[in-house]
Amino acid sequence: MGSQGSWETVNRALHRVSGAGRRGTEWTTYLCPVHEADGRRHRASLGVVYNLSRQRTVIRCFAGCSDVEVLERLGLRVRDLFDAPAAPTTGRAHSRAEPAIADRAILAAGLPLSVHKKDFGPRIGKPRRMAGYIYRWPDGSPAGCVVRVRALHRQGYVKSFYQQRRTENGWKFGGFERLPFHLPEVIEAVAAGQDIFVCEGEADVLTATHAGLTATCNAGGASGWYREHAEWLRGARRVWVVADRDAPGYRHAVKVAESLVDSVAEIRVVQARDGKDLTDHCNAGHQISELDPVPVLDEHYRPVRGPVEVVTARW
Repeated sequence: MGSQGSWETVNRALHRVSGAGRRGTEWTTYLCPVHEADGRRHRASLGVVYNLSRQRTVIRCFAGCSDVEVLERLGLRVRDLFDAPAAPTTGRAHSRAEPAIADRAILAAGLPLSVHKKDFGPRIGKPRRMAGYIYRWPDGSPAGCVVRVRALHRQGYVKSFYQQRRTENGWKFGGFERLPFHLPEVIEAVAAGQDIFVCEGEADVLTATHAGLTATCNAGGASGWYREHAEWLRGARRVWVVADRDAPGYRHAVKVAESLVDSVAEIRVVQARDGKDLTDHCNAGHQISELDPVPVLDEHYRPVRGPVEVVTARW
C-alpha cells in the first residue's frame, strides 16, 4: 500500500478545525467547517474516505457545500487530496503552461494568487446571527436561507455562514437547490431586457438593489456558482459580473462569465474603484457607473463592438 499522506493531512486539519471525527464502516464524519461552524449542535454532515485505487482522499459535505470551500476553511488546497503524481499528458510538450485567464488577471492587477486568512485566535464569544438571506423559487416561495453569523475571537470578530432549506415540516439545517438570489426579480429582468448584476455575496446584492438595479448571487460564496445558476440568466441582454478585488473574487468572476458566454448577449466584468466589493465602492461615494473594468477579464469577455455605459442607478 502506498503512502496515504493526504488522508493524514486532511484528518489532522479537520480535527483541528471541527473536533474529533467519528469512524463509520466507510466514511469518517466531521462537523462541516463551512455550514456547521456556528457553535450549535449538529449532526455531522462532512464525510472523508480514502480511495485506494486513485490514491486520493475524498471529502464530501452531504448538505451540499463545495469541496473547494471546505478546503479553504481548512487552509488546504486541492492538491492536498492527492498522493499519486498526476498522470503525464499526451501531445506536444510545453516548457511552461500559459496561466489561466483568472491567474493572468490576478497578476495583471498586482494581487497575490492566493489569500491567507488571518488567524483571529480562539473564539471567546457566542456566535450571533447577523442576517438571513432568503432564496426563493420563481413563484416567490422560499427554498432556502443563507444565515450570516459573527463570533468574537481573541483578536477580532469572525463571520461565517450556514445554510437552511425549507421543507414541508419547516426549516432544516443543510444546503438547498442551486437557485440564484432574488430569482423572481432576475426572471423579470431577463424578460424585460434589463441589465443584471452578478455579485459574490448577498450583502452586495442588497446594495445593488438599494441602488435600483437587478442583482443576484449564489449561495456559498466565491466557489459556489454552478451552471444551474447560469441557466436562469439565459437570454439576458447584458450581465455585469462584479468581481471582488482578490484572487477568489477574480476566479469567481471567470466561473460566472464562462457559464454565461454562450447564453447572454453581452458580458462585462467590473470591480470596485475603492475597496474590495460593490458595497465598499458605494460606501466610498462612487456611483454604479464608476465601476472599473477588471484588467484582462473585461477585455476578454466584452463584445468587440466597444464600450457601453453602465445603466443609470441611484445611490
